[in-house]
Amino acid sequence: MKVLLVLKTYLALACLLVPCLAEELELEFAPAPVANPLKGLVPYAGDHGADAFPHSMEFSYVALSDLVAGERRYDWEKLEALLGRIASRRHQAVLRIYLEYPKKPSAVPGYLGVDGAPDYEDPALRECLRDFIAAFGEAYDGDARIGFLTAGLLGKWGEWHTWPEVDRWASRDVQVEVLDAYEAAFKQTPVLLRYPVGEGGKDAANDARPFGYHDDSFAWGTLDTGREEDFWFFVPALKKAGRAAVEKWKRHPIGGEIRPEAWGICFDEEPANPKVQSFARCVEETHVTWLMDSGMFEREYVTPGRRKRAETQVRRMGYEFHVSTADHVRRGGGVELSVAIENRGVAPFYAAWPIEWGLLDGRTGELRRSVEGGEKLTGILPGEEPVRRVGRIAVDGLAAGTYVLAMRVANPMPGGLPLCFANGTQDEHAPGWLSLMEVRIP
Repeated sequence: MKVLLVLKTYLALACLLVPCLAEELELEFAPAPVANPLKGLVPYAGDHGADAFPHSMEFSYVALSDLVAGERRYDWEKLEALLGRIASRRHQAVLRIYLEYPKKPSAVPGYLGVDGAPDYEDPALRECLRDFIAAFGEAYDGDARIGFLTAGLLGKWGEWHTWPEVDRWASRDVQVEVLDAYEAAFKQTPVLLRYPVGEGGKDAANDARPFGYHDDSFAWGTLDTGREEDFWFFVPALKKAGRAAVEKWKRHPIGGEIRPEAWGICFDEEPANPKVQSFARCVEETHVTWLMDSGMFEREYVTPGRRKRAETQVRRMGYEFHVSTADHVRRGGGVELSVAIENRGVAPFYAAWPIEWGLLDGRTGELRRSVEGGEKLTGILPGEEPVRRVGRIAVDGLAAGTYVLAMRVANPMPGGLPLCFANGTQDEHAPGWLSLMEVRIP
């Protein structure tokens, strides 16, 4: 009896002196929302049918002439109004600034005295572009209302070509100036380029630059067919540009637009047009994160079967994070958490939004304490082993009771859609929070 009493006393002291590791808990998988932030299908801003399909972003062209009021003078009023309208719908913007848009008035700033197609070699226009990009970056780089920028500015629709008027296309020197300006001005907001180009091409090389790409003929001119005449398709262009371009998706996002001929039907089991390429295979091979689209935002295209297939396929785009296991340790005056996160999507998450750890009231779900631990979701690649993220929450001063350990990645745009994990306990106790496990305090 005395031996048993001594043993119990020893074990009690051990629990006080040595941290007790909770049993690792496996967390159930459940598909994340289709409209997770910074991914998925993107309608035009204010599209009347935009509520037809879940989305987290809206796209808009912006005329350069609406932003440049004079030499080195800028007016952001129209852009602010646009961003405000998009943000009011809890969405973030994808933008492209253009100089020329077929069948629309010239967007060359008025002080340059050009009424028509731009001359990209004009020294005054080149200076205007360099100065504008610098001012644009100073005003908006890192603005949480902007998800992505496509470089724009050069070529018809800002798509970096003037086809079929190839003699008007900007020289390599002009392209380099624009690329240099974007690289210097935007360190946080992702910038995407239309065409992958490696060294030795006729256009300026961009494979080693910190930009992503956008495929604007997605599911039509995407996959490598092996035919010589399809050299311009996106995947063959990536391969031609070299390994750095092919692996660009690991660090910089891939976006684009579903080709109009493929709108809607690309989500059918057997697309009516045989030229439409497999949407699922295009997603897998390009690691695409977002795509402009009108097909699923026009009600006549959206049959129940098509919508269901689209939701499944679109959910696959970009990231999808599943917290597979979680555990915690009581140490000193705090709780140390550890989670394993796997990416079941096709691309990483590119925004450096911090992970926040929280303690929720076990009865009401109210947040009692939270802390940002410096950890992020960036760099977690699909197809790799789960990655460990850790945090610590102080519990001193909390009333005794049962709490729920939780985590979230908050959207930095006020009112923006929360990033949701692919877990069954997402939002279980509080909106935006992934519930991990219960803990008793003290």
